[in-house]
Amino acid sequence: APVVGLLLVQAATSGDWVAPAVGMFGFALALALPFTLFALFPTWLKQAPKSGSWMNIVKVVLGFIELAFALKFFSVADLAYGWRLLDRETFLALWIVIFGLLGLYLIGKLKFPHDDPDQKAMPVPSIMLGMISLAFTVYMIPGLWGAPLKAISAFAPPMNTQDFNLQPQKVHAKFTNYEEGMRAAAQAGKPVLLDFTGFGCVNCRKMEGSVWTDPEVAKKLNDDYVLISLYVDDKTPLKEPIKVQRPDGTSRTLRTIGDKWSYLQETKFGYLAQPFYVTIDNQGNPLSGSFAHKEDIPAYLDFLNKGIDNYKNR
Repeated sequence: APVVGLLLVQAATSGDWVAPAVGMFGFALALALPFTLFALFPTWLKQAPKSGSWMNIVKVVLGFIELAFALKFFSVADLAYGWRLLDRETFLALWIVIFGLLGLYLIGKLKFPHDDPDQKAMPVPSIMLGMISLAFTVYMIPGLWGAPLKAISAFAPPMNTQDFNLQPQKVHAKFTNYEEGMRAAAQAGKPVLLDFTGFGCVNCRKMEGSVWTDPEVAKKLNDDYVLISLYVDDKTPLKEPIKVQRPDGTSRTLRTIGDKWSYLQETKFGYLAQPFYVTIDNQGNPLSGSFAHKEDIPAYLDFLNKGIDNYKNR
């Protein structure tokens, strides 16, 4: 999905079809190649490893992993629709249980009815993977009290959904509405950092976990800017649908808050992917260009400093 999504967005926004076509061809080729080879050389199937107890282990492991990722996808819908059923600590508690049980299974301490009864001991690779799973479980436990857990920050719900937090979040947008944030910035006499983000945006969570947590970056975002986070996948319905015209002349009906922010990003800045950061003044004019997904703290600081300098010089 990330590969196809990136290619389709590039084709829709840039007008270039060659690079997306090559990318889609490579994606399709990778999926089709194994089936094509086995169809051309059916005898290769006879040389494939035979199923046995190892295959059952693989299926159980993939089952645990599927449960973990099902929670991640449910978390995206939960955030987008504002249900608040799966806050960060609930998500982490469930992942701790899932990967803890997976670790116990891989080292042979947990059995299922369909396991091979004649298998006395687990293979060494299975035991090693089990130890890794248990170590990962221990790593996640401090997250229940607010530890950032940068390794999984892209998958877990954002820190602002956590109710019990011994380490208050350093950076959190006070505004999720463009008009309200702009009015506050004008009153405070500060520049604005527009953060076009999404509840299901993995790269957004990566940037927040690896770049925004830097003390110097956090200080600038909290003290020198008014941060406005606009969630383009927010499913909250508008009071009434709004019909708008795109720059290319086509029409579009905005039905949700996310549609409104997506349209703002597309028409004002000509970009549709997230994360997307823009520094602007109190009239909405860009100050230092834009910044996309790049986990480079010095470059991000230069981007922020340039915006501040340009704002002061206007």
